[in-house]
Amino acid sequence: MIPTLLGISLACFLLIQFVPGGPVEDMMARVKAHSSDRGAGDRTRISQEELAHIRAYYGFDQSIPVQYIRWLGKVVKLDLGISYTYRKPVWDLIVDKMPVSLFFGLTSFIISYLVCIPLGVLKAVKNGSAFDALSSALIFAGYVIPGYALGILLITFFAGGQYLDLFPLSGLSSDDFEEFTLLGKILDVLYHGTLPLICFMASEFAFLTLLTKNSLLDELHKDYLRTARLKGASFMQAVFKHALRNALVPLATRSAELFTLMFTSALLIERVFDIDGMGLLFYNSIVGRDYNVVMGLIVLSSAFALLGRLFADFLLVVVDPRIQLDK
Repeated sequence: MIPTLLGISLACFLLIQFVPGGPVEDMMARVKAHSSDRGAGDRTRISQEELAHIRAYYGFDQSIPVQYIRWLGKVVKLDLGISYTYRKPVWDLIVDKMPVSLFFGLTSFIISYLVCIPLGVLKAVKNGSAFDALSSALIFAGYVIPGYALGILLITFFAGGQYLDLFPLSGLSSDDFEEFTLLGKILDVLYHGTLPLICFMASEFAFLTLLTKNSLLDELHKDYLRTARLKGASFMQAVFKHALRNALVPLATRSAELFTLMFTSALLIERVFDIDGMGLLFYNSIVGRDYNVVMGLIVLSSAFALLGRLFADFLLVVVDPRIQLDK
């Protein structure tokens, strides 16, 4: 995991160095604007001494390997640097935004698994029926529509666009949120979060349902299930006591996404619904060339993704007794 994380950070650090724009160019624009305000309107160029001072201020006067080593040394100490845009520590910015993204990530993960597993089992048992065909059509529709595009459609139809006005247009709470009781605050957040949650779950919901169905269908045609039926077990007993556990193995692997759901698919969805989470922070940081924030979020999301793979490996041992960890 550590070499992989180092490789990801190095690749992203090198890519960012070649992206046009950044804090140096932003500071140069500010210096020009300040000079213009003070009456130096004809001065459109910054001297080499001023440019060198600006580059030294941001640490860009060093070579790229030196910059990377210095940055990596800070990351090891959990110091992600200072945001060029917000003038705050990057770690503090991420901590401020994390509860919102964590809410959407965990909620969509839990709801998806609670609904998709029973739905996938039902589709496998009723394979080829009218229910299976109709539900598959709806699931495929949700799968092919990107989350942000679905968000625009939901706003148009259900959030005061051209049709119904059932849900708020943006945000995660009402203006008088602080005056609500605890139950009122919970209901208000759920009310504001309904449409974004649908967008977060759409593609994952379809994938998990079809994965459960196809995995269970494979198990239903295996010899051990026929043996269980010959020994007197009913069809549903054979499904739930034998086939279902084996069918859950691919879903255990998919559980690695639990650690990355707060980062994935959030960027454009949070932008559409104006939700102040890590996705919107990442979007604004990319647009504003805020390198420290971008690198901090990349490293954090990569670390969570690797931890998710490790978690999935351990969960596989619990679900599938044929797999054993090396002692």
